[in-house]
Amino acid sequence: MRLYIASQKQENCSYFDLQPTIIGTPVLHGYFRSSCSWRVRIAFALKGIEYDQVPVNLIKDGGQQLSDQYKKLNPMQQVPSVEIDGITISQSLAVIQYIDETRPGPALLPADPKKRAQVRMISDVIASGIQPLQNLHVLQKIGAEKVQWAQHFIERGFQALEPILKQTAGKYCVGDEISMADICLVPQVYNAERFKVDVEQYPTIKRLNQTLLEIQAFKVTNPSCQPDTPADLR
Repeated sequence: MRLYIASQKQENCSYFDLQPTIIGTPVLHGYFRSSCSWRVRIAFALKGIEYDQVPVNLIKDGGQQLSDQYKKLNPMQQVPSVEIDGITISQSLAVIQYIDETRPGPALLPADPKKRAQVRMISDVIASGIQPLQNLHVLQKIGAEKVQWAQHFIERGFQALEPILKQTAGKYCVGDEISMADICLVPQVYNAERFKVDVEQYPTIKRLNQTLLEIQAFKVTNPSCQPDTPADLR
């Protein structure tokens, strides 16, 4: 278990002295093909955490995430939302970091500050700089040009991500340990392929994705095998 000193004035107070009580089984409200939901599923799998899933169909009934009932759970009306330890967390990177800080198992952020910053940088490039520009809500507003729009912003992001990963990658995105950056990368490559982006242009991204897809935590959380995956997509 990793220990973090709360402050120099509290040398005997470890980070885990401040941890909340773990309550019950986490509940993930998500959608099979949501890349943000997939990130959380991967993190749970890597940490060996059992959890329940409540599907939120982003298409059916005009989008179940837009219902008044779901809005009470997540005012942004997005997925994922995770009920855990008596609170609800509604952003995937916040969920990932929370479970990393409160549960044992493989660390999802490196102990080294420089590597940790690189992991956060790569995660934010994807989670803030690429994915939001091609998510469902935006594409519905774009209309007929949605595929070209998505391709443009994914390619723009990958053109920045490829040279970053060339500098930081070992076996995985940052060195030789799986991290939050890898958790973000695989769902984004899935989106790229879905929108017919030529990933061959980005050899580092392609290599890392192929390596990660061989890992069990990434296999069992794939959109093709979730409880709410339509039969024709399994």
